[in-house]
Amino acid sequence: MKPKIVSVFSGVGGIDFGFEQSGFETVFASDIWDRACESLKVNFPSSEVVCDNIENIDFKKIKKTHKSIDGLVGGPPCPPFSKSRFYRKEKERGIDDEDGFMTVSNYFRAVKELNPKFFFFENVHGFVFKPHKSALEMVEKESERLGYKIFHKVINAADYGVPQTRQRFICIGVKKEMEDFTFPDKTHSDPAKLVKDTKPWVTCGDILKDIDFDLPEDIKMEAGSKHKDLLKEIPPGDNYLFFTEERNHPEPVFKWRSRYWSFLLKLSPERPSWTIQASHSNNMGPFHWKNRFLRIEEIKRIQTFSNKHIFLGSFKEQWRQVGNAVPPKLSFVIAKSIKEQYFNK
Repeated sequence: MKPKIVSVFSGVGGIDFGFEQSGFETVFASDIWDRACESLKVNFPSSEVVCDNIENIDFKKIKKTHKSIDGLVGGPPCPPFSKSRFYRKEKERGIDDEDGFMTVSNYFRAVKELNPKFFFFENVHGFVFKPHKSALEMVEKESERLGYKIFHKVINAADYGVPQTRQRFICIGVKKEMEDFTFPDKTHSDPAKLVKDTKPWVTCGDILKDIDFDLPEDIKMEAGSKHKDLLKEIPPGDNYLFFTEERNHPEPVFKWRSRYWSFLLKLSPERPSWTIQASHSNNMGPFHWKNRFLRIEEIKRIQTFSNKHIFLGSFKEQWRQVGNAVPPKLSFVIAKSIKEQYFNK
C-alpha cells in the first residue's frame, strides 16, 4: 500500500507530482485559487480536491476518513517571505504579515490534527533571511511542541537536474523517535566549478532546442514593451545592466541596480534559466534568447513538468500555475529520499 499524503497550498500540484512519482498517494489536496483547483482535479482524478481557505479545512475529518496519514506536504504562499517584500514598504514582512502568520500557523494546525510521520515544508530561500527570523523560529517552536525534529536547507534546483537556478527553502520534519533525515546528494553542479561525481547543470539549450514557433495572436504585447529594441541588443544571459555606465556601455540607459534583476533578462542557451516567476510581464524576464516571450510549453520544461501535465485557463493563468509550482523533479528527489529512509525498511 502506498504511503498517504495530504497536500495544502497545492497550486497545480508540483510537489504532489514528485511525491506520486516516488510512490506516495495524494489522498487530499487543496488550494484557494479556483483555477488551480480545476487543474488539480484533472491531474489528480482519484484525489479529493477542495478549493477553500486553509482556515476552513477540517484535518481531523480527513484523518478519520483515511484512518492514518503518513505525510503532510505544502508550501505556504511566499510573498511575505520573498525578496520583493523588502521593497513593499506598505506591507509587513514574514509572519508580521497577516497572511504570513495565518498560513504558517494553519500549516502546523494541519500537522497537529493529522499527526503524520513526516511533513514537507517549502518556501522561498528568503525564509531564512534575518528579517524573517521570527518565521523560522515559529517553525522550530511549533515542530518541537508537536513532537517533531526538523532538518532544513536552501536548495538550488539546478543541483538536482532542474534546468533552472531556483533556490528554495526545504524543511523536513519527522517524529522525534524516527531516524534523522539526510538530504540527498547533489547530482549536478555549476560547470565552472564542477563537483566530483556530478553532472554539469542542465541548460536551456538542452531542453528548448526543439521548440521554436511564433507567438499566438492572443498575446498582444511585445517582449520588452517600450524597451523591445533594447532587448534585442542585450546578449543572451544578460539583463538591463548591459545598458549601464558601470558595464562600460557607450550610451547608458539605466542606473546601476535601479531595477529588479529580471528586468529585460534574457535566457542563455548555455546555462539554466533563472527563476520562473508567477506573474507574466512585458518587460520582466526571463525572455527567450530570440527576443520573444517564453511559451507555456517552454516554462513547463524549465519547471520539469511533463507534457501530460494539464494546465487550464488563459495564458496568464497557466503561466501563474506553472511559475508558482515547486519543480516536480526537485520534489521527486526529496520524496524519494523520504521514502527510502522511512518507508522502504
